[in-house]
Amino acid sequence: MKTLQFREAICEAMSEEMRKDESIYLMGEEVAEYNGAYKASKGMLDEFGAKRVIDTPISELGFAGIAIGSTMTGNRPIVEYMTFNFSLVGIDQIINNAAKIRQMSGGQLKCPIVFRGPTASAGQLAATHSQAFESWFANTPGLKVVVPSNPADAKGLLKSAIRDDDPVIFMESEQMYGDKGEVPEGEYLIPLGVAEIKRKGTDVTIVSFGKIIKEAYKAAEELAKDGIECEIIDLRTVRPMDHDAIMESVKKTNRLVVLEEAWPFGNVATEITYQVQSQIFDYLDAPIVKINTADTPAPYSPVLLKEWLPNSEDVIKAVKKVMYKD
Repeated sequence: MKTLQFREAICEAMSEEMRKDESIYLMGEEVAEYNGAYKASKGMLDEFGAKRVIDTPISELGFAGIAIGSTMTGNRPIVEYMTFNFSLVGIDQIINNAAKIRQMSGGQLKCPIVFRGPTASAGQLAATHSQAFESWFANTPGLKVVVPSNPADAKGLLKSAIRDDDPVIFMESEQMYGDKGEVPEGEYLIPLGVAEIKRKGTDVTIVSFGKIIKEAYKAAEELAKDGIECEIIDLRTVRPMDHDAIMESVKKTNRLVVLEEAWPFGNVATEITYQVQSQIFDYLDAPIVKINTADTPAPYSPVLLKEWLPNSEDVIKAVKKVMYKD
């Protein structure tokens, strides 16, 4: 095992795959000369050259379309968005071309492409730069949606995403790029669609993903002092979702809290809630509680931002509510 920053794990995954397969290339704003907006492609221009690490204009629709078109000639592009907020400018290409090519061509064409970059809030970036789009993309048949929460998962999942023959939305966080963690050495992949139990417990299941899962860890430590043992499931992949892992945990704990950094209407937590109550309702000893951001655009004020975002105190309150200890 070695210790890497999140950004280093991302860089290592892309570099290892590009050494193996010359059809893989990286393109996006500032990925080459500047080593990436968040230094996730540091050194890659020097190793692979300007034909495989490509700086683009500020034209997300244009370079998304170029990348998608190149998959039809045998390439496997990685497209970096400086933030997924900017992907909205190119979302027509992602939804109407990348996601639909295989079905519309009757299986004659595939679209092995990874769209990656940061999602959700990252401090005082205000309303238009602090949005979580996981549920938007997960609502689209043909797309896979991956949201890692640590360096080891980031590397293993990204390598699998790059090798996948379908388009993958790979969502990171600006606030996690400096996070450090142990990463296995050598060939290392994590299959898409497989969740992981990050903390075993018997009293309540907490399901989360991405950087916000850190608040679940903090809450679980505090709740353990009161004798409440939380089982924490990291989805890792939002679509396809590992329903079995969730169901098996809830069958054991009989209680469920879902933590997600997104607006409360029609999100990933809503889908999980529906699936659990429709499939294993009789195992539930309390109504499911989901924790989301406030139902407003993200504020700029740090005081308001703190109130807007879910935190460990919210998780503690939710767990105590399903335990009937509030």
